[in-house]
Amino acid sequence: MSNNNYPESEPIKINELRPGMRRITVNGKIDSISEPRNVNLKTGGTARISDAMISDDTGSIKLSLWDSQIDMVKEGDEISVQNGYTNEFRGENILNIGRYGTLKRL
Repeated sequence: MSNNNYPESEPIKINELRPGMRRITVNGKIDSISEPRNVNLKTGGTARISDAMISDDTGSIKLSLWDSQIDMVKEGDEISVQNGYTNEFRGENILNIGRYGTLKRL
């Protein structure tokens, strides 16, 4: 499921990520994944969400995984998030894949 509207950008190191960045590519290793939990969506219905900690040689960041993304990866996997974005949630910088991004195992 790739979106050809966006060229692949060069990967950004985790320590360079700041809240509010868009269309970014980040490569890293999954250090841990939380147990999935169900959340109610603003649009109605529910979704499963899990938090993964990913790291590279410069640092680590929390990555939000939704629904089928949770089952695509496991601890220890090397992954690439393409066309992702960052935002601040409860004072923490979070990496998100979003509707237009892709998650790949490397």
